[in-house]
Amino acid sequence: MAFPERFSNLPDYAFPRLRKLLDHHAPGHEAPVAMTIGEPRHPMPDFVGPTLAANLDGFGKYPPNDGTPELLAAISGWISRRYGADVAPDRIMALNGTREGLFNVGIALCPEVKNRQRPVVLMPNPFYQVYAIAALTAGAEPVYVPATAATGFLPDYAALPAGVLDRTAIAYICSPANPQGSVASRGYWADLLALAEKHDFLIFADECYAEIWRSAPPVGVLEVAREAGADPERVFSFNSLSKRSNLPGLRSGFVAGGVEGIRRIRQLRAYAGAPLPLPIQRVSEKAWDDEAHVTANRALYHEKFRIAAEVFSGLQGFDVPEGGFFLWLPVGDGEEAALKLWREAGVRVLPGAYLSRDVDGENPGKHYIRVALVAPKEETQRGLIRLRDCLYG
Repeated sequence: MAFPERFSNLPDYAFPRLRKLLDHHAPGHEAPVAMTIGEPRHPMPDFVGPTLAANLDGFGKYPPNDGTPELLAAISGWISRRYGADVAPDRIMALNGTREGLFNVGIALCPEVKNRQRPVVLMPNPFYQVYAIAALTAGAEPVYVPATAATGFLPDYAALPAGVLDRTAIAYICSPANPQGSVASRGYWADLLALAEKHDFLIFADECYAEIWRSAPPVGVLEVAREAGADPERVFSFNSLSKRSNLPGLRSGFVAGGVEGIRRIRQLRAYAGAPLPLPIQRVSEKAWDDEAHVTANRALYHEKFRIAAEVFSGLQGFDVPEGGFFLWLPVGDGEEAALKLWREAGVRVLPGAYLSRDVDGENPGKHYIRVALVAPKEETQRGLIRLRDCLYG
């Protein structure tokens, strides 16, 4: 039997790979602490249950494919309030989880050929793994660009050879970055927009952590694109209620871009996608319209990062990231550190190499671990103290 080659060399996904590393070892503490997956464990907004209950009959109907008019209007209004950008509902599509969008949009918008050659899709390294799968599915060549301390933990796409940039069809960028928490500045976005214009490629901005920040709201790509007068068809922004509203199980997000690009994305969804159930769309409408729960959520993360700063005070290489809810901690070897931490302290973290790819014999995540600060404050504090004493004591 023949199987496709394009996925044959993929490593195991990060979490099955982690289970193979750790699960045959007993934890080194009677009360293990899980700090691996970015699954918020803060309270859900109090309107979720009543809204679902009031709309249960919606599970008996096929939902609107692109999003209810009310949901698209709520997202449009949020974009206007948050970024000052006027993005009409016909430039938005509701997503069944942002991962679906980051994957399917690559298929919908990546051309088969760029300048008579196989197209390139750029992505930071380390990165959210769906970017690479989208590129491979679209028949493009994924190019992994280091996002290290030397580059401010953001990829320096402008440093790539002109021949690569001329073949580039799409550039993925995550801000605040997963896993490092680095935030793209106004200047970074402006430079990337100019580079995309010069070499004629699309920008896919994964901004799912944009509402979890330390000192100031991250600048968004739609905001800078408006200021620069960029072609709306060149920029696509993705966001979600998973992190913003502590609703990862709702699987609700959106993509916003140009009218023609969104038309093509909607057309693909009509054939091959799975729209959000109507009751979930009703909850989503309320979530995008409400900021009080977002402010309360952010305050909880502020407190946990304050604790982290105290626990790791004086540790060389430690910085409180500007955004997101991960720590990207330097260690000798990420796999060795994760195994030691589990066996000796009962703390479960993710080796950084599981989020990266080897390029020219180098893996930019190899010497790091990713630590998710998603548990309640007291549990997070216990885990961080055990981690510090085990790896840095």
